[in-house]
Amino acid sequence: MKNLYNRFWRWHFFAALFMTPLLLTLTISGIGYLFYTDVENKLYADSYFGSSKETTSITIDEGIEQAKAEFSDYAVRKVIILEEPYNTRLTMMNSEGEQKYVFLDGNYQIVDSQEANYTFSNMMRNLHSSLFIGGTFVNYLVELAACWAIFLLLSGLYMTFRKKIWQKAQTETTRIRSRRWHAILGVIITIPMIAIIFTGLPWSAFMGNIIYTAAQQNPSIGIPELKQNPPTSDINEIPWATRKNEMPTSQNHSGHAGHGAHATVTDYTNDYALSVSELMGHIENENISKPYSIILPSSEEGVFVVAKGSNTGVTGLDVHPKEEVTNYFDQYNGSLISSVSYEEYGILGKWFTWGIPLHEGHLFGWPNKIINLLVCLAFLYLMYLGFKTWLWRRQKGLISAPPMAKEISIPFCIFMIVLGIIMPLFGISLILVVLIELVIWFTKKGKTTAQIS
Repeated sequence: MKNLYNRFWRWHFFAALFMTPLLLTLTISGIGYLFYTDVENKLYADSYFGSSKETTSITIDEGIEQAKAEFSDYAVRKVIILEEPYNTRLTMMNSEGEQKYVFLDGNYQIVDSQEANYTFSNMMRNLHSSLFIGGTFVNYLVELAACWAIFLLLSGLYMTFRKKIWQKAQTETTRIRSRRWHAILGVIITIPMIAIIFTGLPWSAFMGNIIYTAAQQNPSIGIPELKQNPPTSDINEIPWATRKNEMPTSQNHSGHAGHGAHATVTDYTNDYALSVSELMGHIENENISKPYSIILPSSEEGVFVVAKGSNTGVTGLDVHPKEEVTNYFDQYNGSLISSVSYEEYGILGKWFTWGIPLHEGHLFGWPNKIINLLVCLAFLYLMYLGFKTWLWRRQKGLISAPPMAKEISIPFCIFMIVLGIIMPLFGISLILVVLIELVIWFTKKGKTTAQIS
């Protein structure tokens, strides 16, 4: 059992040593993102709630045309209709994939615009998911830090109960006291912290892609087929003579883990399609309440997608998971072709729907934010106590790593294999760690042999 404890202690130490900088960044940026709606409501109050100097009332379609004229390099891809007192929000995109938000007041006059990359929410999200750098390697690194955080919590839990570290000694040094509180705090936050980490994994680059692929390939447990392959509009609504005319198309390539997008966009127009104001009449007839987003068609066969989401990342747009629904309207006659609601999701789809807002801190309002905040602050203090304990134990000029275990521990191997299966990227990283440990072991063994000789 001592061999098992030493193995956990050593790996716990090195995981903390190498992953703490990343975990600090993820935790602090996560705290920032927890309150993005509150920050943005204050920071962008003029954009969100203000009015244009123009007092003439126009239609939403005229407002959209004004936005397209003012930002001629951008195409309108989405119209977000929010509850009062929020202004209507347009999401526009240019040919390089850059997004711009344009706000229309109650008269549908332009109030303000924003560069999407520099809003508070998107900056916190980009820092949290890709450290502002992006790229596959960085995304994997962020995911790896989250996986090793779970190992740190579980290994700490084992060591705490194995050595009964929570018990107060008759005489405590500063290091012993620091270690004891490090252990106690770790026990308290293990379950909530693991819950926060696992509900964020659907965003991750490696495991998130596995989860999403499984959800797509198995609609019964994941994402309904209709949501993966939206219906098409009836092009018979277009006159036969012009039906085969080539229409501009829009391609959007996005990666969830990077929370970013690259796109080639052309402004699709169709004289035979409904206007947004006409569509809103059909939406009202279907008793679809605000808030909702309208994704515009990008081809002659495309549909209007009218969605209510629980994890949109847009201030004022989120709804309760059970209210989540995706509606498809024909772009020519405005009929509701089909609809996919929360009840039709499989178990993985429902996990996304509940887990992400829980992770973001808005599933059940302020209590969710406060709980997540307290857990994150406790995690930061946990790292501080661990680092402090190490400094008190560390000998001058040495790293003072825990000793290597002399024998292979079967329980430890089983535990790590199970974690590696649950978190595949973590499992891959274990191969590298084992190789490093072997190199260290053979190096020490060689030195020992040389000294004996």
